[in-house]
Amino acid sequence: MQSHAQVGATGKGLKARTQFALLKELSKNRVLFLMLVPAVVFTIIFSYIPLTGLVMAFKKYNYADGFFFSPWNGLDNFRFFFISGKAWIVTRNTLVYNLVFILSGTFVEVLCAILIAEMRGKYFKKASQSLMFLPFFVSWVIVATFIYNIFNYEYGIMNSLLTSVGLDRIDVYSKSWAWMIILPLCSIWKGVGYGTIVYLAAIMGISKEMYEAAEIDGANKFKRIWHITIPQLTPTIVIMLLLAVGRILRGNFEMFYQLIGSSANLFDATDIIDTFVFRSMTAGSDFGMISAASFYQSILCFIIIVTVNQIVKMVQKDYALF
Repeated sequence: MQSHAQVGATGKGLKARTQFALLKELSKNRVLFLMLVPAVVFTIIFSYIPLTGLVMAFKKYNYADGFFFSPWNGLDNFRFFFISGKAWIVTRNTLVYNLVFILSGTFVEVLCAILIAEMRGKYFKKASQSLMFLPFFVSWVIVATFIYNIFNYEYGIMNSLLTSVGLDRIDVYSKSWAWMIILPLCSIWKGVGYGTIVYLAAIMGISKEMYEAAEIDGANKFKRIWHITIPQLTPTIVIMLLLAVGRILRGNFEMFYQLIGSSANLFDATDIIDTFVFRSMTAGSDFGMISAASFYQSILCFIIIVTVNQIVKMVQKDYALF
C-alpha cells in the first residue's frame, strides 16, 4: 500500500500535469480562446450577474434599503403569487401555447425541409428558401400591424369582406378561441424559415448512396422519404425538441405583447408568465412577487428539461443532451 506521502506526491504530479496540459491547450489555440472572450464576458454580464436580483423573491423590497438590505420575508412572495389566482392561468397558457408552437412548428419545418430537398429546380429551390426565411427578420411590431389591419372590427380586411357579401362582422379581439388559432399560425409563419434551414442541412448530410440503393431496390420517392430521410433526421429532431423544451416556459414575449396588447378580455386565454411579469412591473411596484414569478418560471424550466432529457436518455441514450 502507498504511504500518505506517496499519495500526496502522486496527486501533486497529476495536478501539475493537468495544469501543464491546460496551459499547452491555451497556448496552442490562443486565437480561438481570444475569439471566445467577448461571448464569455457578454454571458457573465447579462446572464450571471443579473442572477443576484433573484434575492428579491425572498425579500420585502423597498427602495430605501435596496434588494440586498431589504428585510427577508421567506416564501411570502411566492404565496402572494399563487393566491393571486394568476399562477395557474399563466402557467397553463405558457405550457400549452409553447407545446403547440413546438409540435406544430417542428412538423411544418420538417415537412418544408423535405419538400425543398426534393425540388429539382435550382432557382425555384433558392427562391423558396429565401421567401420562407424572410418572415424571420420581420419585427413583431410589423406583424402586429398586419394582424390588426386584417382583424380590426371597424375597417379590417376580413370584416370588410364579410360585410361586402352581407355577413355580420366578427369582433376577433373579443373571441378567445380565435387567438388560439391565430397565435400558432403566426409563430409557424415567422419561424418556419429558420427551422427549415436546420433540417435541410441535416438532409443534405444524408448519404446519397442510401437513396440510390433504395431506388435500385424499387422504393419510390415516398418510401425513400419514410424509410431513409425521416429516420436519419430523428436525432436532429430530438435535439431541436430538447432545446425547445428547455424554453417551454419562456413564452415569446414580443409576439404575445404586440399581438394581444392591452386587450384585457383576452388575458385569461392568452396571458403567459412573461407578459404577466411585464404588466406587473409597469402597473405596480410589488417587485418581490414579480421576482418570485420569474424565479418560479426558471425552476420549472429546469425541472422540465432535466425530466425530458432523462426520459430521452432512457429511450435512446445517444439522443440525450447530457
